[in-house]
Amino acid sequence: MLERFAAYPGSVVLGGWHDDQIVASCTLVVIPNLTRGGRSYALIENVVTAASHRKRGFGRALLERAVSIAWEHGCYKVMLLTGSTEPATLAFYRGVGFEQNKTDFQIRI
Repeated sequence: MLERFAAYPGSVVLGGWHDDQIVASCTLVVIPNLTRGGRSYALIENVVTAASHRKRGFGRALLERAVSIAWEHGCYKVMLLTGSTEPATLAFYRGVGFEQNKTDFQIRI
């Protein structure tokens, strides 16, 4: 599966490691775009940190790195979607620099 991410320039699965164990991860996908002068945009999904390692900087470091990779690839924006309504989770994303400003519509199988 990781090979599929490698097929898209800038798209990666990032992992946070502690004592030879992965304790946090997120995915970044850089998406080609027809507007904004053809500048890509990025989507961050699957942000997960093991409960035992939360509030220790792993998630923040991964998100900051993901955003940095997106900027390096010329993206004009980075989006992050979450299904969480937990105030602490939403505050975490805001603390990293994300702002909640759009309406999300989805169709799922």
